[in-house]
Amino acid sequence: MITVTKGFGLTLYASDLGDARQMALGEKGTLFVGSYKSGTIQALVDSNNDGRVDKRYVVAKGLEYPEALAYYKGDLYVAEQERILRFNDVESRLRRQGRGKEVYDRLPAKANKSRRAMRFGPDGRLYVAIGAPCNVCEPQAPFGSIIAIDIDTGNSEQIATGIRTVSGFDWSPIDNKLWFADSGRDWMGDRLPPDEINRIDSTGAHYGFPYIHATSVLEPAYEKPKGLKVDLPEFELPAHVAPTGLQFYRGNVFPEKYQQQMFVAENGSWNRSSKIGYQVTMLTVEENKVTKRQTVVSFLDGEFPVARPYALIMAPDGAMYISDDLKGNIYRLYYKGDGADESE
Repeated sequence: MITVTKGFGLTLYASDLGDARQMALGEKGTLFVGSYKSGTIQALVDSNNDGRVDKRYVVAKGLEYPEALAYYKGDLYVAEQERILRFNDVESRLRRQGRGKEVYDRLPAKANKSRRAMRFGPDGRLYVAIGAPCNVCEPQAPFGSIIAIDIDTGNSEQIATGIRTVSGFDWSPIDNKLWFADSGRDWMGDRLPPDEINRIDSTGAHYGFPYIHATSVLEPAYEKPKGLKVDLPEFELPAHVAPTGLQFYRGNVFPEKYQQQMFVAENGSWNRSSKIGYQVTMLTVEENKVTKRQTVVSFLDGEFPVARPYALIMAPDGAMYISDDLKGNIYRLYYKGDGADESE
C-alpha cells in the first residue's frame, strides 16, 4: 500500500534497476540512474511519452560505487572512487557509449560510510558533497565537506564543512541559496539526534559535525574547539528519517502551494525500534524559513516499507521522478487534479 496525497498520482516509471540511487536528466529527456553496489550507470528512455520507460541502455559498467552523477551541457559526469569521469555527448551515444574521460582526480578514496552527491550549480561549477567516512569522527578534509570544482581548470573551493552524510542538495529558485539535507549520527536512541536541513549563507561555514548534532545535541566523544562558529540547521527533521534527496519544485504543473517549494526524500530508518521515514515530504519555505512539513507520498505500510525513496528529480513534463534503492524502481509523481485520495 502506497499512500499519495490528494490530487496526486503515482506510477511505476521503471523497474529492475538494482540499487537505484541518484539521477540526472538529459536535455532530450533521458533519465540517467547511478548505483552504489552494481557499478553501473543506466540510461532510461520513454520514447513514446506514455509515462513508462520502453528503452534502457547501460552507459557504463564495472565502475567503483558510481552513485553520484550530474548532467551538464550534453555531458554526463560520474564520481567513482578518487576521480570524476565525463561521458561526452552522452544522449547521442546511448547505444555505443565510449569510456569516460577523467576530468578530476583529487577525490578522497571511497570509504564504506562516505556518501557522495553531485550537481552543477548556477555558477557552472560542479558541486560535490563528500560525506564523513564514519558514524562519528573528526573527518580529514575533504571528507565531511561540500566542494565546488571548476571542471575547466581543476580548481576547487570548500563551500561547507562540518557535515556528516549529505546526498541531497539543491539551490533555491528564489535566491539561488544552496540548501542541503544532512543525516545525523546513529546509536543515540530513537529520538536523537534530529536530521537536518541546512542553508549555506557564507562560503566555508561549519555545520557542527561531529561536535554538535542538529541544533543543540552535544557529542560526548568530541568537544567543540574554542572559537569554532557553527551554523545551526534551518529545520530539524525527526531522527532517523534519513533525508537522502532534496529537490526544489520548479515546474508549474503542481498546484501553486507546491511551486518553488522543497521536496525531501526520506530514505527511512534502519536501527530504530519502530520504522520512520520511507516517504517524500514537502517543506514549505517562506522568506528563507521552513514553516511547514507535510507528507506527499508514503511508502510505509505499517511497519512494512514498500520502497525506500532515495533521490528526486524534475521530469520534463513537470512531474517528479523518485528513485527507490530498496527494489530498484523509479516512480513518477504527477498531479491529477481531481482531489481524490490515492492508494496504489
